[in-house]
Amino acid sequence: MFFYHPRYLCLDLDSFFVSVERVLDPSLKGKPVVVGAAPGHRGVVACASYEARSFGLKAGMPVSQARRLCPQAIFLQGHFDHYIEVSTKFMAILQDRSPFFQPMGLDEAYLDLTGFDLLYGPPAGVARQIRERVRRELGVTVSVGIASSKVTAKVASNACKPNGLLEIPPGQDAAFLAPRLVKELPGVGEKALPVMQRLGIHTIGDLATYDPVLLRQTFGKWADILQLNARGIEHSPVTQAPAAQKSISRETTFPQDTRDLPLVKGTLRYLAERVGAELRREGMLARTAALKLRWADFTTISRHHTFLQPAATDDAIYGSGAALLLKELHGDSRAVRLIGIGVGDLAPNVRQLTLLEGPTERAHRLNLALDTLRDRYGYTIVQRGLTFALQEQFPQEHGRYLLATAALSR
Repeated sequence: MFFYHPRYLCLDLDSFFVSVERVLDPSLKGKPVVVGAAPGHRGVVACASYEARSFGLKAGMPVSQARRLCPQAIFLQGHFDHYIEVSTKFMAILQDRSPFFQPMGLDEAYLDLTGFDLLYGPPAGVARQIRERVRRELGVTVSVGIASSKVTAKVASNACKPNGLLEIPPGQDAAFLAPRLVKELPGVGEKALPVMQRLGIHTIGDLATYDPVLLRQTFGKWADILQLNARGIEHSPVTQAPAAQKSISRETTFPQDTRDLPLVKGTLRYLAERVGAELRREGMLARTAALKLRWADFTTISRHHTFLQPAATDDAIYGSGAALLLKELHGDSRAVRLIGIGVGDLAPNVRQLTLLEGPTERAHRLNLALDTLRDRYGYTIVQRGLTFALQEQFPQEHGRYLLATAALSR
């Protein structure tokens, strides 16, 4: 009888968006680069190169602040279609090595190689093979952490960035984690960190040994999970298939704060159609829609709508978003800085066929036909009148509007 130590790999592409931009333009290598908005445009940092991060730049920071901190940085709008293409190829490489594969967004995934030594060799050797193949075929680098739990592998992959490989020997997860800052532990975010610091918890080891009763009084049931993770213990398995999508959304920042209703509605329509195309591509229906607005004073709101029937058509998504938008604009004189639309509570699109085709089915078929045309010739090959308002505000490339910091949440 054989006993295998658990061996989990966390593989994380380094500065992913910037790395892809450097494949497209090698002259960017070695320079501070920010993906998020083109020169002269607004938005937030989607990704910063390690050269830019040394000046304090980070994801989510307003581009205006990033320019003040690092004026010599090169700011790019981004090529999100290319990012998705590279991500798809990256995930395919990983699936070649284990059926126990779990993607975590576009640029990160877990592999479970427990018991695969006789087939592929030691996990570290497999990791080196994957890293070389990713570099050779995709032109980007990936950092890999190997440990006895997913949570430790994640911390290890972050610790060896960029372009590193770090294996934690079996039985050493807790010892590796103990001296590291508690903010490095997955799940300890901006809200939890100051609370822990007030409790005297500064390292992961402090968290692992803290009085569980007192910790539970502060964090509730979550405290038990935090302490297990701090000891390198995690019971969630690597799934054999991607986790079901919970939501799909798109958002953008306007070049200038605006009260131009045709522009705001046209942008919302465009975003809704991008969301609808992704929803149909995934073969899903949505039960809810959400509008996101950020006013000129940076106040951000989110409003939700529940469909009477699960939907995947552009008209349903835009219609719900437009109704929420008009309600918020009524009686509010503030200009709009950012707008977004998303759908959630997704379910597989399994519809019962009927002898008589209803308006919803006709709309769905029309959207599918438009999707095919736009995939081949670009979005602008067929447009609704509302979206023509974008022509004077956003540049175009390959038949698509280039929006500022176009979100890719999935």
